[in-house]
Amino acid sequence: MEDELDQAALEAGRRLFAQECRFVWGAARLDQLPDAGLPEIAFAGRSNVGKSSLVNALTGRKTLARTSNTPGRTQQLNFFDLGGRLMIVDLPGYGYAKVSKSQVAAWNHVLRHFLKGSTVLQRVLLLIDSRHGLKDTDREMMDMLDQAAVSYQVVLTKVDKPKQAELEKVIAETEAELRTHVAAHPVIVRTSAEKGTGIPELRAGLAALAAS
Repeated sequence: MEDELDQAALEAGRRLFAQECRFVWGAARLDQLPDAGLPEIAFAGRSNVGKSSLVNALTGRKTLARTSNTPGRTQQLNFFDLGGRLMIVDLPGYGYAKVSKSQVAAWNHVLRHFLKGSTVLQRVLLLIDSRHGLKDTDREMMDMLDQAAVSYQVVLTKVDKPKQAELEKVIAETEAELRTHVAAHPVIVRTSAEKGTGIPELRAGLAALAAS
């Protein structure tokens, strides 16, 4: 029965992410945030963590979320409608030193308001580069999410890059740290946008949070 349920969940995820996914809104200021509508899943992470690549891999599209070798390219909250059932929110990358302090402060102001004010935000996926593990900027984001009482789940990216022993060490250290955060989901998802690792499982998990 468990295998049947797992297969059903995977199929539900596949069907959801096979739907049309279109950009609907970009918000750089508080007055640009859209009204509540569909359930929302937000993607957060340090600049160049592979956020755009993961969003593209989930939706099976190469150019939905722009990828760039220039960190800090995403400078607003970008909203994507997935099949009229789920809103994907691509948050600005953080931890990029060349962005001015005033710009960082402006982003954080909008982000805090979004996190605390959204009534339909189901979960934030916090992307962590599996080669490096948690950094101080990630911890700052985790504290912000804890304070906003928003459920978040760590998604390791680029798990095809480190050696297995190094990967397991990062996972163990991350799990230990997550246990000290009240809003953190205990299960870590391992992904590789390049190899497709973990993509079906992540789709299944997100489908469970989508509108029926």
